[in-house]
Amino acid sequence: MRGGNFIIKRLVDLMFSFIALVTFSPLFIIVGILVYVKFGAPIIFSQNRVGKNGNIFRMYKFRTMLNSKNSEGNLLSDEERLTSFGKFLRSTSLDELPELINVLKGDMSLIGPRPLLVEYIPLYSEKQFKRHDVLPGLSGWAQINGRNTISWKEKFELDIWYVENQSFVLDLKIMMLTIKKVFIREGIDQSYGVTMEKFNGVN
Repeated sequence: MRGGNFIIKRLVDLMFSFIALVTFSPLFIIVGILVYVKFGAPIIFSQNRVGKNGNIFRMYKFRTMLNSKNSEGNLLSDEERLTSFGKFLRSTSLDELPELINVLKGDMSLIGPRPLLVEYIPLYSEKQFKRHDVLPGLSGWAQINGRNTISWKEKFELDIWYVENQSFVLDLKIMMLTIKKVFIREGIDQSYGVTMEKFNGVN
């Protein structure tokens, strides 16, 4: 994306993330209270993720899982810690509302490849790493074309296609389709797992 287009995209990110944070502030409070009642403190889950050019940033989400541990003090599996309320937050994408703060800070954009775990960095091929040529997003081309129901190979292909073809019109299309898919709660979980399986270096 050329410099002028990047500036426009950043201005749009700033404007919409600020408006959304103000508009949805009552929803933030309600979800925050419910998370506290269901899971206790803290209500926000934060984790290091990979941003543009491979830079690491702290991403924020509402908690969706308990901190239950086994007798040895280790966390139980995601399947055991994810409650029905947590599944509801994920399926409605309400857990991702705090990421608007990341957009406002400039860690993320409204539209772009989803930010992935830091542990995946050594596993990327040179082509796959191109997904980090742009800011990660709240939603992206892969999210409206399968989300967690597609393979890692397909996900990377879609992310790289977006990087090579990004435009304001494409971002607007992704935004509109994201809103639609959130309402119909499509593509949330794979049939054999709670969330997308871990990336293991698929080419």
